[in-house]
Amino acid sequence: MPMDEPPADLAGLSLADIAALAEAKKLPPVDKWNPAHCGDSAMRIARDGTWYHEGSPIGRPAMVRLFSTILRREPDGRHVLVTPVEKLDIEVEDAAFVAVEVKSEGEGDARRLAFRLNTGDVVVAGPEHRLRFDAREDGPHPYLHVRGGLEALVARPVYYELAEMAIADGGDTPGLWSDGIFFALTGSPSP
Repeated sequence: MPMDEPPADLAGLSLADIAALAEAKKLPPVDKWNPAHCGDSAMRIARDGTWYHEGSPIGRPAMVRLFSTILRREPDGRHVLVTPVEKLDIEVEDAAFVAVEVKSEGEGDARRLAFRLNTGDVVVAGPEHRLRFDAREDGPHPYLHVRGGLEALVARPVYYELAEMAIADGGDTPGLWSDGIFFALTGSPSP
């Protein structure tokens, strides 16, 4: 299946363009495929989003994008690569994806935030794609729900951009609106 080349960055696109890109992306129905477990894929997704096979980085972005379309999170939390005929475990160190860029359009409760992932996918934060912030000893770890239990770790520079926007908004609770949902930078989203 040929894969369209993802946008190089979001700067030249309007949020309507970004939403259209996200909507047009058709993914395989991995949630409907239930083959027998076949073993281990010998693949790993590192915390920084780099995909490895047998210890070596996968250098072809198109191959990573292709594998990412058949990635699924099982109810027990394991990650697998699944096709209609096989299911293989894949190690994921933190999150399956990394949000490497954000674009904001609008202000206040009319704002929308679009994120570009390391795989080229584009996700607009909102009711179906919530942001959450894990408080850890080494600071907050922000995540964006992508699909079916799969998340993207929001890269540190992108998190700093979000924090700057929240500070500029000057609300009582530091956070941001996106697609009708308020995401507090330190807690759970509220409708």
